Amino acid sequence: MKILHFILDGQTRLGVLTEAGVLDVEAAALKYGALGSVPKDALEVINGGAGAMETLRRLAEAGVSSGETQGVMLSEKDLKWAPCITRPNKIICIGLNYRRHAEETNSPIPAHPVVFHKFNNALSAHRDPVFLPRTSDKVDYEAELAIVIGRQTKYVPKERALEHVFGYCSANDLSARDLQMRTSQWALGKCCDGFAPLGPYLVTADEVGNPNDLRIRCIVNGEVRQDSNTSDMIFACDEIISYLSQHMTLEPGDVILTGTPEGVIMGYPTERQVYLKDGDVVTVEIEKLGALTNLMSNEEG
Repeated sequence: MKILHFILDGQTRLGVLTEAGVLDVEAAALKYGALGSVPKDALEVINGGAGAMETLRRLAEAGVSSGETQGVMLSEKDLKWAPCITRPNKIICIGLNYRRHAEETNSPIPAHPVVFHKFNNALSAHRDPVFLPRTSDKVDYEAELAIVIGRQTKYVPKERALEHVFGYCSANDLSARDLQMRTSQWALGKCCDGFAPLGPYLVTADEVGNPNDLRIRCIVNGEVRQDSNTSDMIFACDEIISYLSQHMTLEPGDVILTGTPEGVIMGYPTERQVYLKDGDVVTVEIEKLGALTNLMSNEEG
């Protein structure tokens, strides 16, 4: 199932992508008489388990089969999108996790996952403008696979780790390289407003299958900059989840960004490093997960 959020009349609402369009879950619940038990957002879906998923399936089937779709089925092209996870407890990031990316930046292959973080202020949605901070002139793209945790996870072995995943989405770990490299701690360059676009969909794990074998691309103004596969990860998804769970409790809805492949601006020779600027359009596209697009804009003021 492909779950999403959109904004209608100033309120964030839950949607499900169907063959007939995007199901407005709240409107469908009103129409088909299921309002009391219907989740309001993706986190409620995750916490609601199989029952919540079954409710969404029933509503989607009713919406597709009904001849009266006005107000229930919406067109993707008309949506004002919201992040596919709107209130994660944690946004955990893994650095230098693709072998060829580590090589292009002349970094040693990590012996352990490199862990840093973003905060909720960094969340942004498909088609949102991302404002380039006035304090940086070296903003870089990073196409990444994001894992969304489905249940509380602590000390999980690698062999069971993927059982704890609810789903996956496309992400862009935008990075202000000059701020990132100012000190040995990377957070300043990673936590700027809007620097964690997620979406367009949260795709349930059963639809994705093996997350360690997905094509991943980043396209800037129509030019392919990154084109790789998650199989190039140094630490695969199951290893990352298991490793993190040895040190912290992962909660439902937590987001893990798993690293970026080669092709980032920072990896270019100095004379070719042209960082993101006002008007640039950046798309992250991952097999089975859809394309996440954002417009870079100068920060106002």
